[in-house]
Amino acid sequence: MAWTRDEMAERAARELPAGSIVTLGIGLPTRIAERVPRDAGIWLHTENGLLGVGPYARAPGELDSQVINAGKEPVTIVKGGSIFDSALSFAMIRGGHVDVAVLGAMQVAESGDLANWAIPGERVMGIGGAMDLAAGARRVIALTTHRTRRGEPKLVTRCTYPLTARACVARVITDLGVLDVTDRGFSLVELARGVSLEAIVAATGASLDVGDAPSLDPGRDDA
Repeated sequence: MAWTRDEMAERAARELPAGSIVTLGIGLPTRIAERVPRDAGIWLHTENGLLGVGPYARAPGELDSQVINAGKEPVTIVKGGSIFDSALSFAMIRGGHVDVAVLGAMQVAESGDLANWAIPGERVMGIGGAMDLAAGARRVIALTTHRTRRGEPKLVTRCTYPLTARACVARVITDLGVLDVTDRGFSLVELARGVSLEAIVAATGASLDVGDAPSLDPGRDDA
């Protein structure tokens, strides 16, 4: 067992402090907008120029082709939200005004290095704004599955894919659990529902400090 993608997004939403400005990267992080309570005081930002991102636009009256997130998905705007050009949006990012950036990842190294835009010889996503966010946000959280579709670990000793930024990731949330990047490498914070210590250690391509293992019960409903 493990967390679903929606459960991963819900777990990531719990990382966001009230009053913070949070940029959501394309892909899995955009699901977080569906799971942030309207009264949480969290301002979601998308790099293409919208502060106050709400849930996906679904009803006919909500759809507006010009109100989209960075993944070009139609979204809504919460009360008090604003739209501006990408120059101002990146001035916010580069000026250190983004408290948290939640980004997808293809690889995260135990040093906190992030690779999330290209797989050599295969998939090229385009660097987009990820490099700016990784360098400019005060805290970076990587939200990704623990393994690739081929079963290869995404959490590794050293990234073999082109880097987005070095030593930028503070926390990683995967379908198997929550891990912090420390001076000693990856450190286990929380296990996903039904996941054993053995399973997460085996799926991690780097050393993993499991801390007080007896206190982690993989059978807990709230794990």
